[in-house]
Amino acid sequence: MGLIDTIKNENQASNQDRAKAMTFLRHHLGDGLKMEYLTIKDPLILLNNLKERYDHLKMVVLPQTHYVWTHLRLRDFKNITDYNSAMFRIKPQLNLCGENIADHDMSEKTFFTFFALSMLLQQKYREMGFKKYSELISYVLVAEQHNDLLMRNHEIRPPGTVPFPEVNAAHFHQIRREKRLDPSRGRGRGRGRYFNQDDRLVINNEPQH
Repeated sequence: MGLIDTIKNENQASNQDRAKAMTFLRHHLGDGLKMEYLTIKDPLILLNNLKERYDHLKMVVLPQTHYVWTHLRLRDFKNITDYNSAMFRIKPQLNLCGENIADHDMSEKTFFTFFALSMLLQQKYREMGFKKYSELISYVLVAEQHNDLLMRNHEIRPPGTVPFPEVNAAHFHQIRREKRLDPSRGRGRGRGRYFNQDDRLVINNEPQH
């Protein structure tokens, strides 16, 4: 916005530029902070006051964030989505504290903390040469979804089982309805059996209860 000079020491910025910079800075403050610094009109003074108030938080946040980053492991999460969310919560905190976490670092963290039973997959993904962490995680997400789909299909009908023959069942019920409407259908000489209109099995024309 061409306002960088307004926050330099001993600057000669115009009052108009300082007013624009103050508008920009106040837009990014919470309501409570806006009220606390309502009387300050110089963006340099406002910025210095905020630094004095909050810069020490980096020393508080950094050790804890380093600890979380060190112990972040893919195998500790139920799915890739949860792991990816945790990764993107930690990265901006480290960046805020001056620690630059690049795509290479995120990818290596993922490779080194892969599931112990999936070392072959880890090696396969590494050899694919993903340049960006987002490309790697997207590929792994798709693979996870396909695997979940296969597992659900397996649970619905395990190997070796045969689905219920719905067509044959429908055909059987159709024949049964036709016999109800026409009791003489299918009756021949000798011993015969059919269902009468009361759903009773008839043998030799005698209803069997």
